[in-house]
Amino acid sequence: MALTSIFSSLLSFILISNLLVSAAKSSPSSQDIKIQEQDRDPFVGFNIGTDVTTLLPPPQLVKFLQTQKINHVRLYDADPDLLKALSNTKIRVVISVPNNQLLAIGSSNTTAASWIGRNVVAYYPETLITAISVGDEVLTTVPSSAPLLLPAIESLYNALVASNLHARIKVSTPHAASIMLQTFPPSQAYFNQTWRSVMEPLLRFLSRTGSPLMMNLYPYYVYMQNRGAVPLDNCLFKPLTPAKEMVDPNTLLHYTNVLDAMVDAAYVSMKNLNVSDVAVLVTETGWPSGGDSKEPYATVDNADTYNSNLIKHVFERTGTPLRPEVTPSVYIYELFNEDKRAPPVSEASWGMFYGNSTPVYLLHVSGSGTFLANDTTNQTYCVAVDEDGVDVKTLQAALDWACGPGRANCSEIQPGESCYQPNDVKGHASFAFNSYYQKEGRGYGSCDFKGVAMITTTDPSHGSCIFPGSKKVGNRTQTVVNSTQVAGSEAFSRSLSRGFCVSIMILVTCILLPFW
Repeated sequence: MALTSIFSSLLSFILISNLLVSAAKSSPSSQDIKIQEQDRDPFVGFNIGTDVTTLLPPPQLVKFLQTQKINHVRLYDADPDLLKALSNTKIRVVISVPNNQLLAIGSSNTTAASWIGRNVVAYYPETLITAISVGDEVLTTVPSSAPLLLPAIESLYNALVASNLHARIKVSTPHAASIMLQTFPPSQAYFNQTWRSVMEPLLRFLSRTGSPLMMNLYPYYVYMQNRGAVPLDNCLFKPLTPAKEMVDPNTLLHYTNVLDAMVDAAYVSMKNLNVSDVAVLVTETGWPSGGDSKEPYATVDNADTYNSNLIKHVFERTGTPLRPEVTPSVYIYELFNEDKRAPPVSEASWGMFYGNSTPVYLLHVSGSGTFLANDTTNQTYCVAVDEDGVDVKTLQAALDWACGPGRANCSEIQPGESCYQPNDVKGHASFAFNSYYQKEGRGYGSCDFKGVAMITTTDPSHGSCIFPGSKKVGNRTQTVVNSTQVAGSEAFSRSLSRGFCVSIMILVTCILLPFW
């Protein structure tokens, strides 16, 4: 009996210890409860189109999103491989019903339920699906499908109700800005009367279910269609003098950028249909970085300026002039250049990155928290490509050239030096490639090495290994201090761990001592 009591006491203690450890580990991941609370804060996400020649495979794409601290994405379908790769991450996902599936879903509750089962229930909650966008700009691109839009939305919502997911996953449909007329001044905006029979019941549905009005809003097109009437600086979020701000004569509200005016136009349009409790979610906005001769304002500089200022604007949480208490969240169009898109040239040039994750241009978003934290404002690095199929011989030859004829500083990757580990060709090549790239002033063509190198905005420094060009290089003392702090932190963790083990031993001794 004594032995049984001993083991019973030990087992109870171990179970309690495991529960405490599990609770400590799982408390940050109680994300399922906090998802909606966190998503009330304004965020910036990205649309991910797939008309890309060399798109990263889903696992690498998800790793890239995590590296860039991108926590919100919108897909134009419900790709099973990507949804599976997104499981057990903190990345929130909007999935979509393509326009060509509206007929089937809008005509059959069974089909809608099957779609939810196949594309939502099969992945949730491991994959954090937060919304379903039903179709895309249906009223203006496929008006013949308009009568099916609301039935499809309601059928999908009812299927979510049946799965008890309706409170967690919202259902809506993205609209083009052209469904609104007289958008400036915003106080005079209203929805095109042609679509009143669709918009009225749709807005009532959105109000009843707490879903957002999804709008695709592009100041770029506003500028292209109104050159001379709308200043470029107003479209790009550039600082304006009071004299250059746009003023709504009916409300006397001042607008410092076109996007805010478009959002407020949507609020006014809803109010004209007696709806005032539906939030606007900007499902698409952006600026192209390239165009043909008819698109002279589709430039890298303008794309950089628009998207950088947009991100800062959202994270400043200043709302809009009409709704200063509410800052709309936005999804930037888009993450990758879709080089397979048909002309005009700008259609293939909306991305911030190429399909292999090399940046098209660098954003200037320093000070915007952890989002895109690896953008260091014009600081880039050259590293070995992150692909399993890279030929090791080619990589080794490139490494030899960089450290030889290329005259890169390769002293730090010698045995015993700070960047020797990891002791592999890829790790050493990344350091050598970057050393050469920085030595050449990050010039065009200095990061190629026969296709085995790529430019990244991610600082590849790790531990005590500081890559050339890193912000840490300029202050060796600071690096030492940081290393000391890390070492101290690790020592504290080890000490804490040892203390925990000692506590267990003492407790076990106390339990066993009476029986010895």
